[in-house]
Order: sequence, then structure tokens, then C-alpha cells
Amino acid sequence: MRAEPETFIGQEDLEAIALGAPILGTGGGGDPYIGKLIARQAISGGKQVRMIGLRQVPDRALVIASAMMGAPTVFVEKVPSGEEAVTAFLALQEFLGEQAYATYSIEAGGLNSTIPIGTAAKLGIPLIDADGMGRAFPEIQMVSPTLYNIPAAPMALADEKGDVVILQHTITNLWTERLARSVTIDMGGSAMIALYPMTGKQAKKALIAGSISFARRIGNRLIKAWRTRTDPLEAILNETKGYLAFRGKITDLERRTERGFAQGSVKLSGIDENKGKEMVVHFQNENLIAELDGKVLVSVPDLIAMVDTETSVPVTTEALRYGLRVAVIAIPCHSKWRSVRGLEVVGPAYFGYDSPYWPVERRLG
Repeated sequence: MRAEPETFIGQEDLEAIALGAPILGTGGGGDPYIGKLIARQAISGGKQVRMIGLRQVPDRALVIASAMMGAPTVFVEKVPSGEEAVTAFLALQEFLGEQAYATYSIEAGGLNSTIPIGTAAKLGIPLIDADGMGRAFPEIQMVSPTLYNIPAAPMALADEKGDVVILQHTITNLWTERLARSVTIDMGGSAMIALYPMTGKQAKKALIAGSISFARRIGNRLIKAWRTRTDPLEAILNETKGYLAFRGKITDLERRTERGFAQGSVKLSGIDENKGKEMVVHFQNENLIAELDGKVLVSVPDLIAMVDTETSVPVTTEALRYGLRVAVIAIPCHSKWRSVRGLEVVGPAYFGYDSPYWPVERRLG
């Protein structure tokens, strides 16, 4: 994932990012369509958002992530106005007593790829072409800054009713997750947040560079494939260096909103070259593990994404439904997550799966 020089995000870029981000979102992170609408409104009238590379951020500058927290299934029904993210951001700035130089995405997948675009536009600050995951994960501590001992707090949460909560100090980022999750549930299951304030120097070391432009490239490749009537699935696999893991039809779906997460599993009956086989994908907002005929094929931290077999449009967990035909894509994760510390934070064992992690290249390459 290469970082790009300063560029600008306009309406066409939003369309591409909203297509590419759900691939990196691995089924979670929320449908970026809503985030795209918020960002589109913010940059209406020909305005654009300046996107800068990590190297362009001054070492002493303050940067803050702007995001949504909660279950994607709730977010579909409790649509924000777009002001909540700015409210949380301004509240954290006020608490810190310093204005942020720029904002960034906490996760490049799903709507959290587009939420900070709207925040950047409304506040007139740059968006950093980077994120804290290179994909999407369900919990606050599951970001690369955690690997560098950068705290998530102070953190601000805001809801559509006007409530604002500041978490001043937490003993670990895991406790930030637990306390913020409780507040989010009380706020109705979703909230807008501002968190992981850090210096430019810290960001250059801890964040994953080039994430937003990567999502944009995936989306642009998909759009180009549709226009030229070439294989859109092949376009996605080429851009992401991913693998086709399975093609199947959804024959069973178990999904519930619990503890602030969309949790469950989806069963796929094989079609085409996979006829006669069965895959089960387990998710907690994001797709976590894929089992082929009862054996683990792909697991976190590698990416597991689903796309419609006809169009290759990404399918998020809240959009899963009986009878839908999907292709399951497996994509190698960023190298940060394959470290010992990275696997402690986001490996299969953390989510309760008794399965050792094997890089997807070794299983499907």
C-alpha cells in the first residue's frame, strides 16, 4: 500500500472510495453509503478536501481521528445528520486546548473511510492519507497505534440528541473500548467519536500510510471494469493482491445485535467450481474467520470480503440475505498485524477461535 502525494477529494473520488472501502472493511465498518452522503453534502458546491501524505504532517502538529462507533445494523436505522462527528471532534479539541492540524481515518474500511472526509470538509482541515488498521476491526484498541503504546484517550463521543461524553483517561486502550462501548449502547447503539489524538511524529510511525488512496484505487478499478465490460472480480483481485476463496449461495444466516456489535455467521453452499462444498463465515461486525468444509481456510488479521457474484459490489454484514450469491475474497493484511504483538491484539485467539494464524498466501497462494 503506497502513500501518495498531496491530492484532493471531490465527488467522483467519494464514489470510488465508497466502493473500495467495503472491500477493506471485510463486511464491517458500516455501509459507506451513509458516510458518503455526509461527505458529499460537506463538499457540495464544488468544494474539495485536501488529502496529504503522512510525511507532510509537521512532527509537532496535533492530529485526531474522526469516526463512528457501534453496530452497523443500528447505524442503518439511526442515520446521523453529519454534525455529530464535528461535535465530537470540537469537544476533544476544546478538552485538549489545541486545534488539530488534520484528521484521519481510524479504519480504512466501511463508512469510517468517509466520515473523516466530511469532518475535514466542515472544519477546513486536511485529511491524512492513512488509517489505523489498513482494513476494519470491531474494537477501539484494534489499531496500529496500540502496537506503539499510543493511548486512545482522551476521547469524545457525541450522539444525535446533543449528548457529548469525554473519556479523559483510561488505563489501557482495551478499557477505552469497554467504557466507550457502554456509553455507545446507552446512546442508542451508535455514536460519533473523536479519539487517538497524537503528534505528527507519532502518526508517521504508528499509522498505516496510503490507506484512503488504496480504497480509491480499488473503487476506480471496479468502476473501470464496469465501463469496459471486463471482469470486475479480477480487477479487485489484481489491485488488492487478493485470492478468490469461494463462490457460494447463502443458505443460512444467523445475525444478532449484541453488546454493541453485529454478531453471527453465514453459511454458503458452493456454486460453480465450489459445487458440493460448504463455507461458514463468522463475523463480529467484520468477517473474522472462514471455514471450508469444517476446516479454517482464512482468519483474522487477513481480510475476508464478500462481493456479489454478478456485479462484484461489496456486501456488508448488514446486507447479507438468504439466496444471495457471493464470491468470498481473501486479502493479505498489513505486516504490522503479523507481528507477535499484532496477533495478540487481533489474531484468532483474541476472538475465541482455537486456531493458529496462517498467512493467507500459504493457504491459497
